[in-house]
Amino acid sequence: MEAARSAKVVVLDKPFAGIPAGSRLLIATPAIIADYLRRVPHGERRTIPRLRNELARRHKAQATCPVTTSIFLRIVAESALEDLAAGSAPEAVVPFWRAIAPEDPIAARLSCDREWLRLRRSLEGIVDPPQTPPRSGRSAT
Repeated sequence: MEAARSAKVVVLDKPFAGIPAGSRLLIATPAIIADYLRRVPHGERRTIPRLRNELARRHKAQATCPVTTSIFLRIVAESALEDLAAGSAPEAVVPFWRAIAPEDPIAARLSCDREWLRLRRSLEGIVDPPQTPPRSGRSAT
């Protein structure tokens, strides 16, 4: 997580992950993701798309890479979970739970479970919007 990498902004020569060719794409770093999350106030949440959009704007890009953002967000989260397991207080670690909702696909890949994320978020007063059940494709008749 502490590797001395710097962010890069590249110009896409072809479309990537719904981002059009010619766009300036930010490739962030785990440190940039961690810094962003540390600035999210207690009790507030951010969505991953909002995180990506805000980072892109800060770095004068049109988008932030969704693939590396997910990888780096997971690195930050696992580092924080390791610190918590070693005895650090939640206030002393990067509050990744403010950006990773229990329903987010990335939550299933973390070493904590979704209930831990729900609890951590509820302790801060973070209220997630209700989830709509998936549609089965059948009509109710």
